[in-house]
Parts: sequence; structure tokens; C-alpha cells
Amino acid sequence: MATGDLGGDLDAQLYYLAVATFMQPPYLLAGIGLAMSVLCGLTFARLVQNKLEGWKQDRLALLPLASGTILLPYSGVVIGVTLFIGGSLQVFGFSAGVALLVSFVLSVATAGALWVQLERLMTQVENGTFSAVDFDNFDQFF
Repeated sequence: MATGDLGGDLDAQLYYLAVATFMQPPYLLAGIGLAMSVLCGLTFARLVQNKLEGWKQDRLALLPLASGTILLPYSGVVIGVTLFIGGSLQVFGFSAGVALLVSFVLSVATAGALWVQLERLMTQVENGTFSAVDFDNFDQFF
């Protein structure tokens, strides 16, 4: 067996391996992102609910809301939603980089707006000026 024959076979195999692309939609990435965002969202909701219960019973301070125990699950929600939207966009043919960039921008923008609204609502609860939220009137949100 000549060394040229063995090298030729290896080169062909390496060539085919390099050319082979795995065109599998990232369902797993979207599923992990969805599970992560739901679990972290439930944890975040429970922590905010406990904070409100503590304020109602013992008049503990609601703000500042940005403690490590509350920011960690909130960040998990943002990361999970980013992975879910990014994986979903990849299913529809977007490249991985573009899909994750777009989903990250959307997630961070939405999470920032929600955080501002949550802090405003907590301030209203502490001051005693909390009223029912009217989602038809968007002027109160901006």
C-alpha cells in the first residue's frame, strides 16, 4: 500500500467532512430558551409577590427592586427569551448571528421597559397612589 493512496483517501474524507453541513433547525435551542424563561419567570413572579406580601404585612421597603435575588431570575428570563426568539428565527432561515442579535436587542429593550414600569408601579404602591392599570391608555406608560 503506497502512502499516496492512504493520504488521498484521508484528504477526500476530510474534504467531505468540511463540506458537510448540518442543516438541522435549532429546536433544542428554542426549547431550552422557552423552559429557561418560564422557570425563571415563575421564580421572579414569586419573589416580587413575596416582596409585596412583606410590604403589606410588615411595611418592608419595596424599593430598591434591583437586588441580586431579583435580578438573577429576571436576567434568566431575558436570556431565555433571547434564546427562544433566536432559535425560532433560525428555524425560519435566519443565520445564527443575525437571529441572536435581533432577539437580544428585542429582549433587552422589552425587559428594560418592563423593569421601568415595574419600578413605577412599586413606587405607586409604596406612596399609596396605586390605581388600577388602564392598558387602553398608553400615555401613562411613557
